[in-house]
Amino acid sequence: MEHMGLLSLIPPLIAVILAIVTKNVIISLFSGVFVGVLMLVGGNPLTATTGVIGDYLFPQLTDGYNAAVLVLLFFIGGFVALMEKSGGGAALAGASVKFIKSRANAQVSAWFGGIIIFFSDLGTPLIVGPVFEKIFDKVKLSREKLAWIIDSTASPVAVLVPFIGWGVYIMGLIRAEFDKLGIADSEFSTLIQVIPFHFYAILTVLLVPLIAFTKLDFGPMARAENRVRQTGQLYWPESKPLRKAEEMKEYTTGSRTILIWLPLLVLFVTLFGLLVSKGFPVTPVPGGDFRVALSTAYLFAAITIVILMIVYKVKKFNEIFDIYTAGMQKMVYVAVTLVLAWSLGKVIGEMGTAAFIVEVTKGNVPAFIIPAILFVVGAVMSLASGTSWGTFAIMLPIAIPMAISLDAHMLVCIGAVLSGGIFGDHCSPISDTTILSSTGAGADHLDHVKTQFPYAALNASVALIGFIVAGVTGSVFTLILAIAILLVATFVLSRRNTVKMGEKVTVS
Repeated sequence: MEHMGLLSLIPPLIAVILAIVTKNVIISLFSGVFVGVLMLVGGNPLTATTGVIGDYLFPQLTDGYNAAVLVLLFFIGGFVALMEKSGGGAALAGASVKFIKSRANAQVSAWFGGIIIFFSDLGTPLIVGPVFEKIFDKVKLSREKLAWIIDSTASPVAVLVPFIGWGVYIMGLIRAEFDKLGIADSEFSTLIQVIPFHFYAILTVLLVPLIAFTKLDFGPMARAENRVRQTGQLYWPESKPLRKAEEMKEYTTGSRTILIWLPLLVLFVTLFGLLVSKGFPVTPVPGGDFRVALSTAYLFAAITIVILMIVYKVKKFNEIFDIYTAGMQKMVYVAVTLVLAWSLGKVIGEMGTAAFIVEVTKGNVPAFIIPAILFVVGAVMSLASGTSWGTFAIMLPIAIPMAISLDAHMLVCIGAVLSGGIFGDHCSPISDTTILSSTGAGADHLDHVKTQFPYAALNASVALIGFIVAGVTGSVFTLILAIAILLVATFVLSRRNTVKMGEKVTVS
């Protein structure tokens, strides 16, 4: 395989560095594409500019597969906007309040509410947080704990669902690499098979009920919990909550639970009904058929919620239609990101970036350690930049060819990249979901970051062990081992680091 040597690393490195410095994925990806094309055409800026537009961006838009993915994203964006603005999620979460009789129930209910709002990682904190904040105050749970719970059910849940925007985006990146490598496997089937290797996301989601039922808090979170239990104070004296409780009534009033469960039921029935007619799950469903089925399902679900919003007089039709189109417009950023990600993948493919890395590592780095390396690199990149999608866009075009060439387990490698990206999205102080979780819970942002990070670091450490083991075995049962390690580690850490119940916490 031909490559440009060390020069082939420049475009992805520029994209990474700019993502960290600018916190802007689009600028970072475009810069990486432009620099790569500039090198390929011999350094002529004008030729590079026209080449980026004519040879890289336009072909991505005119490709039939890519166009179908972009259309699907717009359907998803419109539906998600309707779900968020209907208030159905808040109504469903509010309906569970009467069943909350203990601190453990409160935590698990907020956790379950976050899982229900799986269709929107950014919507989860803003819907679930305001509903549960007063409940947490009543049972003397800290706002930091609420922020952690809704953050742990935002992007870590979204990345596990293959038929929402996250899954569609990731499948687009996988398909692009499969086409280059001549792999005929379905990107949908591949993503389903990767789910057991989402170690970080799965551990993050499972840690919430584990902590809730066992009361094994540790580190700064234990101190925050003791502050509320002993003094009743919601915040530390120096804390500055990102919002006040009355600022988000829109998400908590004037709706019904049917506005969330019926559209989702229509979505699932339509999707799986169409897929079963194609032979699912007995035979693999072609990617094109899957995207058509998913687009149809989201359209029917959107029509359902529109009718319900009109029937229950939530909003007028013109307002509903404006919400739907505004939701589509929000997906423009995602669409541009995806087009640039495809373009960068094409550039580094032509420069032979993956081929160069393979040549350097082959014989020097054992294949089983590749997933662990990918996880660490992805985690550092996402933590510094606060973006998981940018991490996926840069790392997957390198990870998949590496896995094939070095005979590493490809599914494990993909899972490692996705887990590394989610780590930063979940706990980076500059991540949008981290900021929105502080906002939704009415917590101080730095308090949220400080109390959450030890839990995130624990999950990441266990995930790293999991990827080392899975790198050797390639077995989905590694997940069971990772969960067992998490159980033991949580118990040990809590016994060493929890502030003793009898120790007084001073809050002036």
